[in-house]
Amino acid sequence: MNLKFCILFSFFVRNVIARGGYRSTSLSSAADLGFENESYAGSGRHLIEENQSHHPRTDIARGYMTNSELERAVKEFGRRCSHISRIYSIGESVRGFPLWVIEISDKPGREEPEPAFKFIGNVHGDEPVGRELLLLLANWICDNYKRDPLVDLIVDKVHLHILPSMNPDGFSFRRRGNANNVDLNRDFPDQFFPWNNNEDARQPETKAIMSWLREMCFTASASLHGGALVANYPWDASLDKRKNYYACPDDGTFRFLASIYSKSHYNMSLSKEFEGGITNGAAWYPVYGGMQDWNYIYGGCFELTLEISDNKWPNAKELPTIWEYNKMSMLNLVASLVKTGVHGRVFSSDSGRPLPGLITIKGINYTVKTSGTLADYHRLLVPGERYEGHTYLVGKRRSHKCRLYS
Repeated sequence: MNLKFCILFSFFVRNVIARGGYRSTSLSSAADLGFENESYAGSGRHLIEENQSHHPRTDIARGYMTNSELERAVKEFGRRCSHISRIYSIGESVRGFPLWVIEISDKPGREEPEPAFKFIGNVHGDEPVGRELLLLLANWICDNYKRDPLVDLIVDKVHLHILPSMNPDGFSFRRRGNANNVDLNRDFPDQFFPWNNNEDARQPETKAIMSWLREMCFTASASLHGGALVANYPWDASLDKRKNYYACPDDGTFRFLASIYSKSHYNMSLSKEFEGGITNGAAWYPVYGGMQDWNYIYGGCFELTLEISDNKWPNAKELPTIWEYNKMSMLNLVASLVKTGVHGRVFSSDSGRPLPGLITIKGINYTVKTSGTLADYHRLLVPGERYEGHTYLVGKRRSHKCRLYS
């Protein structure tokens, strides 16, 4: 049988070198990276310098949506923006609250040869800014579709999935862990230590995320946290448990993605603590059983951990400002799935039938799988470089060698 391997499209973007950890390299602006940007102002890593109150608040949740209000907002979005969205649940929390997801696409619910991106908010119950920003993001996209080219690109060329709250029970209790007081970002299987290998012992929220990735092929992802201002990337830890830079096979690509977010942000890249506003997780502090590394290893998904506010639970009055500071970062990160990388499909030239395959890049010890039905692939790479790629058919020993340009 004759086989045909088709690279549908690729993009050339100016070559850049991103900064990460303690490296001292130059970094271009967001505009130089090929992404849209708004004006920068201020210095340092704090979002809002003025009117910082240190007095205890009587109700830190005032002005934030309750879980019931969040559920109503999600469903109302689905009604208002049904032409570009669908609402579904990936499971339930310990206390039975649905884990609602908003999918945004020009063809929601339909499988297409397009990359998929997911945002996850409120992983830690006491870090609720992400759940608010993700609803603002969804509504902003809906309001600006067919009016803003960047929004059109995202809706027409990406399947965006938004889980505003992974931990609604923790939010209700105003604490980090879920209803069982388990830190969900320590509950995933770990590459170095086997303490989370018993799937039956995992929390329902963790199981829901893992099942989600088994059912859907995500190209990239980001979880939203609070307590710092930095874009964090793998690896999150190392075998020796030391606080040192530990690079994953796609270190360059992850630093590029993290830099897109940081340089598009109002002042994240101006951080005095994190050079360029990005950090390798293991260089910052080791995390074992984290969702980020599990996504990359087991889910084939390039995930960042985004710390988007210095205060874990800022006054609700600050939310509009935090949204404006992060808006372009969120949009540009999602759009990067289309603007960069190598994308294609594997199929038989005889029958036109999609064929399952594996995509490898010479010099990078990581494999990207094609999707199950359409056999499409979306391999994120640092732009401006030449790569030698191989496509392997699953279950066969034959491969196709090709040169790729990103």
